[in-house]
Amino acid sequence: MALYCIGDLQGCDQALERLLEQIDFSASRDTALLLGDLVNRGPASLAVLRRCKAADGALLSLLGNHDLHLLAVAAGVRAPSRRDTLAEVLAAPDCQVLLGWLREQPLARSHGHGGARLLAVHAGVLPDWSKEDTLALAAEVEQELRGPGHVPFLREMYGNHPTAWDKALQGSERLRVIVNGLTRLRFCTPDGAMDFSSNESAKTAPPGLLPWFDVPGRRTAGVLVAFGHWSTLGKLDRSDLLGLDTGCVWGGCLSAVRFGENLAQREWLQVPCPQAQQPG
Repeated sequence: MALYCIGDLQGCDQALERLLEQIDFSASRDTALLLGDLVNRGPASLAVLRRCKAADGALLSLLGNHDLHLLAVAAGVRAPSRRDTLAEVLAAPDCQVLLGWLREQPLARSHGHGGARLLAVHAGVLPDWSKEDTLALAAEVEQELRGPGHVPFLREMYGNHPTAWDKALQGSERLRVIVNGLTRLRFCTPDGAMDFSSNESAKTAPPGLLPWFDVPGRRTAGVLVAFGHWSTLGKLDRSDLLGLDTGCVWGGCLSAVRFGENLAQREWLQVPCPQAQQPG
């Protein structure tokens, strides 16, 4: 049995199919963690959702910001963007079934392999959060998404404030910080306040900001964190970090990492992708 992590799909179903063929993926034998942004901007979001739902248990999905955007648009609480490619999903006869499945997906996963556990998120982990904190806080959002109050939650989900975690936060502000940390985070101040003004590469961080994973004292240091979301960052492979968004939808590659006997043994596998969107 092999374990894989796979970066952002964003509706690029053919790339996913080619990657699964390349790695000889078997749903009865192997497990792949999909790191969020299953949908949007690419040409085949409906096919991606159907594939992932059919393989649930072998393709383990996470929610990214584009997946939450789909849920918000479908609920009528957010207007579609001019660059969205979600119309086929919203018009599909099985749309409500697929949206129901999507609402059941987590914002963070912990997966064991070779005697250790990795933490998988879409974007990042706030420096104040441990692995245990991350999973518990993600579960707070998941409870809202799966419950009868998910539409009011989606309506209050958007916004850049509060910028920093405080365990005393309550209600929509608490949930918004959790969502932003797990699905939108790239840069932080050294004391852990989120900044959403830049999506540049880590090498060109704005003054006074750091990539979230370079903030001193980060509590998940030493835990392998796999994430996507940051195409301008590209491939990142450190002892306790795996960045797998390599810009599939922008004409880059769809990337996977296959783990060996333990989490330190890694093999990168990639397939080139046709450009579905122009950056900017």
